[in-house]
Amino acid sequence: MERPILGITMGDPASIGPEIAAKALAEAHVYAKARPFVLGDARIMEDTLRITKLPLTLHPISKVQEGRFTLGALDVMDFSNVDVAAHRYGKVSAMCGKASVEYIEKAIAMAMAKEIDAVVTGPIHKESINQAGCPHPGHTEIFGALTGTKDYAMMLVGADLRVVHVSTHVSLRQAIERTKKPRVLTVIRLAHRALKALGIAEPKIAVAGLNPHAGEHGLFGDEEIKEIIPAIEEARLEGIAVDGPIAPDTVFGRTRGGLYDIVVCMYHDQGHIPLKTLGFTFDKATQKWTSVAGVNVTLGLPIIRTSVDHGTAFGKAGKGSAAHDSMLDAIEVAVKLAAGRRAGLAA
Repeated sequence: MERPILGITMGDPASIGPEIAAKALAEAHVYAKARPFVLGDARIMEDTLRITKLPLTLHPISKVQEGRFTLGALDVMDFSNVDVAAHRYGKVSAMCGKASVEYIEKAIAMAMAKEIDAVVTGPIHKESINQAGCPHPGHTEIFGALTGTKDYAMMLVGADLRVVHVSTHVSLRQAIERTKKPRVLTVIRLAHRALKALGIAEPKIAVAGLNPHAGEHGLFGDEEIKEIIPAIEEARLEGIAVDGPIAPDTVFGRTRGGLYDIVVCMYHDQGHIPLKTLGFTFDKATQKWTSVAGVNVTLGLPIIRTSVDHGTAFGKAGKGSAAHDSMLDAIEVAVKLAAGRRAGLAA
């Protein structure tokens, strides 16, 4: 099968995004399975090569057909949208926020036009894009809006755990209000389709409860009885193998043990905390993160979008010490989803 073309957005120019993109594209195995290029500012990427001392040569392009897609040549679709004199690593700015959104917008347009097979996104900063006038709180919402997608969800993928969210970037109060049968059912369906696209023939899905002990039969809340259980029952009628609601304090251990392939979580932190606890390693001695593994996937879109599962890490930006584990993971998942889509499976 022909290697899929991956558009990798540089992320916020003041972040570790340029660095992790360059480091990932200095790995030979990436080119064995994909044809990647970066959407960003060539001057920032050039400075990144100086900082990291990677054995790469910058190759600016204006269209995909100009890409070399070979190890050693860093293909960069150059936007020239960063004022280098005003650029500062590790700083919030409207300039960098605006630039990062422009990379995303172009990548989405290219994917929608089928010029590329998938979009892999670097980290953006919520405050910077807000200062730039972006009305959306994050990547997931931007992709939903620009692709005209109503029903989408965030899936996180780690080494031995997958989670997908009923709600994400809203307050906890709003998350409770959004735990409704139609939405829970939609996310179960999206999870089932995503697992199929990843090559899992018979997906097994766990649904976490919203309340402690999954409500304890109404003792600690009735959302499970009124909203979550009816969604599960309807999904079963559709032939989906799904269990729940399961107490949130045990469902992740069961899933890691192999009983389930994914957990449907009711709100942002319920899913993010266990996955990041497993994928992120902090070293007390150096006061640094030594590993930041994990992938963010937006389900339900007409295009494939994967992303690193970490933020801009402004404290590390411009220093050449950022770990690129998550970027490599995001590329790997994008390749798998592209293969699944070519085989007729929707993600």
